[in-house]
This record gives sequence, C-alpha cells and structure tokens, in this order.
Amino acid sequence: MKHLLKLSDLTKEELLHVLDVADEAKRLHKEGRDPKLLEGKAVALLFAKNSTRTRTSLEVGIHQLGGLGTYLSAAELQTARGEPIKDTARVLGRYYDAIVCRTYKQGDLETLARYSGVPVISGMTDYAHPLQVLADLMTVRERLGSLDGVQAGFIGDGYNMANSLIVGCLTAGMRLTAACPRGYRPAADVLLLARRYGDRFRLVQDPEEAARGAQVLFTDVWVSMGMERETERRRRDFAGFTVDAARMALTAPGCLVQHPLPARRGEEITDEVLEAHADEIFDEAENRLHVEKAVLEILLAGK
Repeated sequence: MKHLLKLSDLTKEELLHVLDVADEAKRLHKEGRDPKLLEGKAVALLFAKNSTRTRTSLEVGIHQLGGLGTYLSAAELQTARGEPIKDTARVLGRYYDAIVCRTYKQGDLETLARYSGVPVISGMTDYAHPLQVLADLMTVRERLGSLDGVQAGFIGDGYNMANSLIVGCLTAGMRLTAACPRGYRPAADVLLLARRYGDRFRLVQDPEEAARGAQVLFTDVWVSMGMERETERRRRDFAGFTVDAARMALTAPGCLVQHPLPARRGEEITDEVLEAHADEIFDEAENRLHVEKAVLEILLAGK
C-alpha cells in the first residue's frame, strides 16, 4: 500500500491488516502505551471541507504517535489563488512525510499522489470516504467478532459513503443490500466492481429490503457538504428513507446501527434510534482515531 485514495486500492488481506493494526493501536492506547512510531515525521492535513472527526482525530492520533500534524485550510493556500495542485503537491512533498487531503474532487487527490512523492491519504472526497468505512468495519468486527458473511444494509444516498461501503463490505467478505432512491445510485464503476460478487450485493429502491434481516444497518445524511442548494428537493426525494423504529423492527435481533456523523436527527435517522444505538455509533467515531493511526503506521513506519 503506497497511498490510500479509495478502498478498491486494497486487497482483502491489506484491508484486514489495517483493521488488525488498528485493533493493536487501540489496545496500546487504552494501556497508555502509544508507540512513538511517527517521531520525527510530519503530516500535512490539507482540508477543503469542514470537519470535526477527521481533523481532530488525525491531530490527536499523530500527536499520540510522536509526530507533527499541520492543519492547512485550502482556502488559505496558494491553490485558492490559482496555483496548480501539482505545484502545491511538489512543495508539500518536500516538507512533509505524508499528506491527508479532504477535498471535493477525487481527481485532485490523485494529482497530489502523482506529484507529491509521499503517501497520500483520502480524508474524504465526493467519491469516497475510506477512513470512515474502515472505522465502520473495525466497529462491526469488534461487536460481532468477524466480518465474514455478515448481512449489512445501507439506506440513503448513493454518494461517497455508499461507494466506500459497497467496496469495503464486499472486500471484507460481507453481504450488502443498499437502498437508494431513484436518481441517487452509487458510482457506475463501484456498481461494476460489485457485480463480481454476485448475489452478495443488491441495489434496491425499497429501504425495507435493505433493513430486512440486517445484522448492521448503515445510513448517512441526505444533504452532504456542497449540496445545500438541493436541500428541499433531497428531503422530498428521500421521504420514506428514515431509519426509524419500524425499519429497525425488520432487522436481525441485536442489529447494529452505524452513522458517520454528523446526524440530521429526524431526517435520515430518528433521535430514538440514534440514542438506542449511541454506544456503537460513538465507538465508530472513536475508531476513526485508531484506524487513522493504523494507516499512518503502515505507510510511514512499515507496520
């Protein structure tokens, strides 16, 4: 693994290795024994999108590993005044040992990787959210003991979370039924990849089909960053796609709920369901810290 730009870059063995290293990082942190594997290393945190969990967990995690994390707002860099991304990449690659980029276009992330000469990690794009889905898979495995054969459901927009969930779940050995409204399908290349897995993946328009028998149910906001002008139309189009008590009644006993946060309570998930599953949802948020440390350890410390 040279970069982490999207989950389809990883084999099953590489994905599970990230989770194993994350489990170890979490155990050592709970024991107060964070190894200083990034001592002398510096990581650029280049953000064009707002963030709570991604930014803070990376800053804290890099600090715990003994490294330096520098937050760089894209609005304050020379790219905001027209400098080509490839030039910024060449400069940052001479200062930093790795770059985490949270931006809009997947192509911009790939340009950073092409020209920087250092490992580049996706902090999220409009296409993919690999760190979040790795944290989701870590949480599900913690709770259920294994990922093999687990039946998952997703209810929501076929956007970046759906794209990464489809790839991550199928790569890890799970089954997934994704329910998205008409006109909100996941990316075409993701659906093409999913065809390799036969009946382990289904794309439907009825959210009840995604919930029925699910051992873990995923959802996400209906209006992602940059889509604010579409808010009212999206609320109409996603009517009936709320994860609520009636939908949870269709799932398998003990079904987990995962949400990347922030949540719009009353839209994609009710307050009742979120609070009933808060333990695993906030474990999921915590596990961002450990997954990100694992990725950095693998890329920069050869774990």
